[in-house]
Amino acid sequence: MLMSSVKDNVGSVKDNVSRGLNIALVNDISRELIETGASNMWAGDVNDLLKFIRPLHEGTLVFVASCNDPVTKMNEETRKLFSELGSRNAKELAFHDSWVFVGAQGVQNSSPFEQHVKNSKHTNKHEGWPEVLEMEGCIPQRSVAS
Repeated sequence: MLMSSVKDNVGSVKDNVSRGLNIALVNDISRELIETGASNMWAGDVNDLLKFIRPLHEGTLVFVASCNDPVTKMNEETRKLFSELGSRNAKELAFHDSWVFVGAQGVQNSSPFEQHVKNSKHTNKHEGWPEVLEMEGCIPQRSVAS
């Protein structure tokens, strides 16, 4: 588990998530966690998010999960960076949408690892909130050139 705010099956809590965008960076070859970060997109500074995702190395895996509000402070540069990581939905995200995404620096196509549910008072499942998103899958490992 890379990020959590609840106890796992051995009773430990990482407590490294917040409202906004929760991001984990993972080495695509070793699969080791590089760093985690959370950007409060309601009351935070988008420049903190940009400093976190701008300097990514080729192939770095980027795991993103929204909580509450993923976009109030998001600007065009931020949306463009997520699109370049393989997101199909970054340019359409809106207030209180639910979004999970796994992309990579240097990806050539859209990531197959993305889900997005629009916030809509007509379709929300949980007292004014979109449904919770869960995603499973196997991310292909990049081979090291010899």
